[in-house]
Amino acid sequence: MDPLGARSQFVEVQTLSTWERQPDPEGEKEYNVSQQAFLSPFPYREDINRKIVLYNGDVALLNCTAIVNTSNETLTDKNPISESIHTYAGPELRDEMLKLKGCRTGEAKMTKGFNLAARFIIHTVGPKYKTKYRTAAENSLYNCYRNVMQLAKEQAMASVAVCVVSTTKRGYPLEDATHIALRTVRRFLEKYGESIETVVFAVTDMDEPTYRKLLLLYYPRSEEEERASLPLIPADIGNSEGEPVVPERQIRITEKPGCLEVDSEAETLDSDLGQVGTHAFSRMEGDVDKQRKLILQGQLSDETMQKQHQRNYNRWLCRARAEDLSDIAALKALYQTGVDMCGRTVMVLVGRNIPVNLIDMEKALLYFIHVMDHITVKEYVMVYFHTLTGEHNHLDSEFLKKLNEIVDTKFKNNLSAFYFVHPSFRSKVSTWFFTTFSVSGMKQKVHHVETLQQLFTCILPEQIDIPPFVLEYDARV
Repeated sequence: MDPLGARSQFVEVQTLSTWERQPDPEGEKEYNVSQQAFLSPFPYREDINRKIVLYNGDVALLNCTAIVNTSNETLTDKNPISESIHTYAGPELRDEMLKLKGCRTGEAKMTKGFNLAARFIIHTVGPKYKTKYRTAAENSLYNCYRNVMQLAKEQAMASVAVCVVSTTKRGYPLEDATHIALRTVRRFLEKYGESIETVVFAVTDMDEPTYRKLLLLYYPRSEEEERASLPLIPADIGNSEGEPVVPERQIRITEKPGCLEVDSEAETLDSDLGQVGTHAFSRMEGDVDKQRKLILQGQLSDETMQKQHQRNYNRWLCRARAEDLSDIAALKALYQTGVDMCGRTVMVLVGRNIPVNLIDMEKALLYFIHVMDHITVKEYVMVYFHTLTGEHNHLDSEFLKKLNEIVDTKFKNNLSAFYFVHPSFRSKVSTWFFTTFSVSGMKQKVHHVETLQQLFTCILPEQIDIPPFVLEYDARV
């Protein structure tokens, strides 16, 4: 306890500046974006921003309803956050934690705050990170933040201070972990956050720059920030709850396929029978040695060829999800915007932003696969801005052939249209040769667009984020 009359070392949450009011340390920014309405997955929400606080300091000193402690499965981890909480809470906390009998990874358990200013402590266990088990780590970390927020809601907590759950000790990349933390809390506040007044992200000097940079993506403080942040939002933003999505695991198992209730309609039978033989178990190959022998003899059936191609694509996809592709993402050469007149997702490719001679083209290929994999599960269109590209921006035919050979069939089947904006005579000829002799079925999908006005007959202006230099060129030429 503080001596009578002495200034308390604890920090009142109400005195902290909310994210809505926090100034940018770099000063006021001017966003060079066109004034258009974007369909951002994380739109500007003043009501949510008022609940968010970014606090650089010791989470144990915050006076709020609950603070979060990150620990290990036996709740005995000695990390700076946990040790500080134990120091201020007193020895009663350790005795109380023994009664919890540990905590599994991703779970959250609650104790009293004892000598802390906070009434409660929510203990959670972050995952240990290994690249080959990345999916499991993502799901576990999501569960940490989700269960913390769920406890806060169930206990009618007004404020909760969330530390960086996955510590350096556990090896989780800070930026990846921050994406999961921010989007999970955002989604929870959108759906269930009426009773929660304040969520404090308590960070250290090392964490703050990353949190401050990524907060702009998930909690834009204005419509201008929302538009500027849209191209930087990662392709994988999880489902409506923020939970990581693994398409390969979305397998529908039909109970008693083909069996029908007496009053069911005929089309229901067709629907159920359609599921038979399409799930992962039924697609297993009978004799692996026989398949390998056919491969060596060059006598592959179409079905086997398709399976082999799928396995190859899955290997590329796993690599794409594991590698650090932030340098390619920073080029802003590929991003998602709105939808076209038919409601199909629009993907933008900016030719001038691809320095072919300066970047690792294999990493560029991995980034393309990483961004496009979940987009291509349904119909989509591509808009390629060839505007003001030079020799050093042109992708050679060998790279395009390799890309065509690697990508999944859904990339080609679900591509509805490819709009080639501001083409040159040379690019028209190259495209004709490539689509005629290298890629079957692509030629009729390519549309050369001379002006943006032509493009707007297919995609409304407010549904596509056009780089300023393209707008200037189009207005001039």
